[in-house]
Amino acid sequence: MAADFVVLAVAIVLAIAVLAAMILGITTLLWFGVQLASIPGIVVHEFAHKKACDLVGVPVLEVVYFRFGTPSGYVRHTQPDRYRESFVISVAPFLVNTVVSMAAFLGLAALVTAVGTEGAPPGELLDAIWTASRGTLALAVVLCWLGLSVGMQAFPSTGDANTLWTRSRSEWRRSPVVLLAVPFVLVIYVANLLSWLWADVLYAVGLGIVAFYAVGAFGV
Repeated sequence: MAADFVVLAVAIVLAIAVLAAMILGITTLLWFGVQLASIPGIVVHEFAHKKACDLVGVPVLEVVYFRFGTPSGYVRHTQPDRYRESFVISVAPFLVNTVVSMAAFLGLAALVTAVGTEGAPPGELLDAIWTASRGTLALAVVLCWLGLSVGMQAFPSTGDANTLWTRSRSEWRRSPVVLLAVPFVLVIYVANLLSWLWADVLYAVGLGIVAFYAVGAFGV
């Protein structure tokens, strides 16, 4: 009976997906799906910007944590008086998203280790997850989603890089120390460029691998 219910539910979901694809188009449907999957990461990213503004005392004019559009989220604030304030606001998402993503992956690794056999190879650990209770499986899926989504949104945006670059060009003569941030600005540009080659995904996956090794889920 339960198996029949699962089959029926899967069939309904597939039928809805096919119908939506016919109406909206494959590209639109994929974009919508990516947007939904990215919600946690975008919210944390903008939350980090907002809290950084509060931390350095820069007034916030408007906050949109998520929307279906371009950009998917943003924080409008007044012009910071100091370069270091701009730097903190721009880099805050990288630090916050990385920490949150790592925490989610550590929770996932601990869960996998708890339901598996200590020191077992990765394949056996994954088999243990799939044969665990529905609650455990659901928690594992949520933690994996959070880790990937938040980790993928860790890189500062091109807009953040543009802000730092503009201020660096205008202030380096008065305060040469701002040149120390130029390499970081270049890294942001390169990271956003490489996002077309899934660099953001690889970064999130890398955080997950580090978390699993830190917990010892791979028996290392």
